[in-house]
Amino acid sequence: METTTTTAQNPTKVATKWALILVVTAIVLTYAIQFANLDPNSPIKYLTYIPFIAFLILAQKEYKDQLGGYISFGDAFSTGFRYAVFSGLMMAVFIYLYLAILSPEVFDKALEVSRASMADKMPADQVDKSMDIAKKWGPLFGAFGVAIAYAIFGAIVSLIGAAIFKKERSPYDVANDAIDPAETTV
Repeated sequence: METTTTTAQNPTKVATKWALILVVTAIVLTYAIQFANLDPNSPIKYLTYIPFIAFLILAQKEYKDQLGGYISFGDAFSTGFRYAVFSGLMMAVFIYLYLAILSPEVFDKALEVSRASMADKMPADQVDKSMDIAKKWGPLFGAFGVAIAYAIFGAIVSLIGAAIFKKERSPYDVANDAIDPAETTV
């Protein structure tokens, strides 16, 4: 018996694939910025938004293509949001490892910049307390912040992408895709 079915991958697989590609890209960009001795607080930090948005859109498009060129708004949003959440979680792990273990000097440099800016506004004992807390919990807070920011930003971009890619089947498309029972072989 021969049947033709469209087998689309699970949107989670598509989202995970693109999230892994983003994380590898972000790691390369992070170390390129570090080794080039560029200030991470300069506008260069916004460079990482480009691959995030591009890969989110590519994840939505790939899933739409797997569904035969048709996708509902909800499916497109779901794929993009899953990508954003998975990217955020993986980036959170990387950011924690980067700040705590791989390149703690980057975190120490950021603490010194914070100390200098707070020194004018707060008494020295409060600055010292703040720096002690930041030194202890900073990488963890940074990782948590990245995970939340990716999810929120990803939700916004996913809504836009879903509105662009939404193409639902019309009744005529469903009728054209139907299999004629007289043509099937047993």
